[in-house]
Amino acid sequence: MLKMKRSKQDSEKPENEASDYRNVDAENQEIGNGDIIEAGSDDNDISESDENSEPNAIEESDEELATLKKELSESKDKYLRLAAEFDNYRKRTQREKMEMIQTAGMSLLKDILPLVDDFDRGIELASQAEDMDAVRTGMELIYNKLKDFLTNHGVKEISAINEPFNADWHEALTNIPAPSNDMKGKIVDVIQKGYMLNDKVMRYPKVVVGE
Repeated sequence: MLKMKRSKQDSEKPENEASDYRNVDAENQEIGNGDIIEAGSDDNDISESDENSEPNAIEESDEELATLKKELSESKDKYLRLAAEFDNYRKRTQREKMEMIQTAGMSLLKDILPLVDDFDRGIELASQAEDMDAVRTGMELIYNKLKDFLTNHGVKEISAINEPFNADWHEALTNIPAPSNDMKGKIVDVIQKGYMLNDKVMRYPKVVVGE
């Protein structure tokens, strides 16, 4: 009897151990499946976050592009306005310059008209006058009036006769023997008078120098 019982117990023991192994494998399988499920859920979360981030990035790029287009349009408008203003300024200054050139001598010419009137009257009287001394006196008056006019406008005659020759102020046409020793290197004759305007030479006097 004892042998039979032992053998029965021995026969039952492997079955129990096998059932225990099966239970452990089942638990391990459940744990593994749980891990797989959880891992799969993490992957789903990552993919969903990527899908959500892509539209946000596209929206931001669209906004930046719209901002850049707006700034470019504003810069273009500003450039066109500046170009138009500069063109108007250039045309205006050119027009003013032309007007200034055309009217610069108006005041001077207006002041010289009375002298022209005096010459007209002098010529008319000279053709009818019998006294030439009176005609000469009238011409001298007009000449003095003309000299005063030039002086008032900053024009003065350059001294030349009997002055030492100076190449900075005189233009020598020729040299002749000096009439005296003290006239050597000096101007003995003036062929054409010279004039200055406010310390600037308008015309050099043409002179003859003694040697």
